[in-house]
Amino acid sequence: MDTINTKNQKRDKWASKLGFILAAAGSAVGLGNLWKFPYSAGANGGGAFVMVYFLFLITIGFPLMLAAITLGRKTQLSAVGAYRSIKKKWAFVGGLGVVCGFFILAMYSTVGGWVIYYVIKALTGGLAEKNPQVLGEIFGEFITSPGISVAYQGLFLLLTLLIVLRGISSGIEKASKIMMPALFVIMIVIAIRALSLEGAYEGVKFLLVPDFSKINMSVIVNALGQVFFSLSIGMGVMVTYGSYFDRESNLLQAGTSIPILDTMVAILAGLATLPAVFALGFEASAGPGLMFVTLPAVFASMAFGNVFCILFFLLVLFAALTSSISMLEVCVSYFVDEKNVDRVKSSIIISIIIFIIGVPATLSMGPWSDLTILGNLNFFDFYDKLTSNILLTSGGLFLSIFVGWIWGADKAVEEIERNGTKFKLAPVWKFLIKFVVPPAVSIVLLNSFKEVLALIM
Repeated sequence: MDTINTKNQKRDKWASKLGFILAAAGSAVGLGNLWKFPYSAGANGGGAFVMVYFLFLITIGFPLMLAAITLGRKTQLSAVGAYRSIKKKWAFVGGLGVVCGFFILAMYSTVGGWVIYYVIKALTGGLAEKNPQVLGEIFGEFITSPGISVAYQGLFLLLTLLIVLRGISSGIEKASKIMMPALFVIMIVIAIRALSLEGAYEGVKFLLVPDFSKINMSVIVNALGQVFFSLSIGMGVMVTYGSYFDRESNLLQAGTSIPILDTMVAILAGLATLPAVFALGFEASAGPGLMFVTLPAVFASMAFGNVFCILFFLLVLFAALTSSISMLEVCVSYFVDEKNVDRVKSSIIISIIIFIIGVPATLSMGPWSDLTILGNLNFFDFYDKLTSNILLTSGGLFLSIFVGWIWGADKAVEEIERNGTKFKLAPVWKFLIKFVVPPAVSIVLLNSFKEVLALIM
């Protein structure tokens, strides 16, 4: 069956290879690295979590990233169309990614709103406070104020919408070329400062030295969920972004560069956060508030700390927006490409729906904190479990089966080598995508379902 896009011959293209890598890395590098990775590591045994995460990154993350962008470039179609063009019955996998995009962005917009609030707070000098308790009270007062927190959630979605309305444009690519290198520089500076604090070594030891006794199925499930959440695998983002890739570009380079850049930021975020957590007397498992309480305290103890605080939260905002844009694009591209709905109309309607779905997640941090919908999970935690551990994982499982067995690993390698690049590790990649990724992801996915059933029962 023909896998070339004929519906949209004027499909946008990335202006350069670097532009694609940075834009795709921008999609991957977001709150999953700067916000979720440090507190997930803190709550799941530190070095034990990081070790399992790296193992999954190499054996599952890399193969799936390459599979996704290869499928996208081959078909030149967005998620649903990419699967349908090769095997019609498999279009549901792309649909799964669209549904996943709705729920992730609903949760993501909650934290995105927090970031905007902190940008404004930093600009006005409201975070120039060394006392962690005071900073904790600032954060707590904000997230428990329903009107304010929902308004910032809506503002974050509005910014996302305004950019997506323009499509996958050169604006995103150009911004990525500036923001991604700047993010690395700022993160390195912050990490150095955090490591210079008295008692920081214990945080480094906690993050990088694994305690094997802490490895259990919960740590394994959460580490794999973090790989999928952080790399935007399993929800159609990389398939969609890959569809904008020029046919003669180097897929191998892109498929390896994105996970490497993404992981570097995650580790830097951990080194900027967890050493400070130990040095300032916080609990490593304190949760999502680590970035919004610990880092401002670190900045306040630095020379020109408020300047770094402003820069950091601005860059986090751009990183978050780059990711949220890609999530919304997956949803919008489905209705534009598959249902022929006007882009402006579909973007606005989808954004409104995501906002409505996201409001309960925002309120679950405040007035709805005692309201649970599944076991002891509130809306925010439910969205997190549903997406990170079930929808994203399922999407990754189906992607591996589809590329490895339905489309065929050999055909995928042909597409990878299309521009003359020799894929020397092709036998290893084919083995992983066909025989390692599916059973490994299946085991973790079954355990995730087991946990959900335990919550229901």
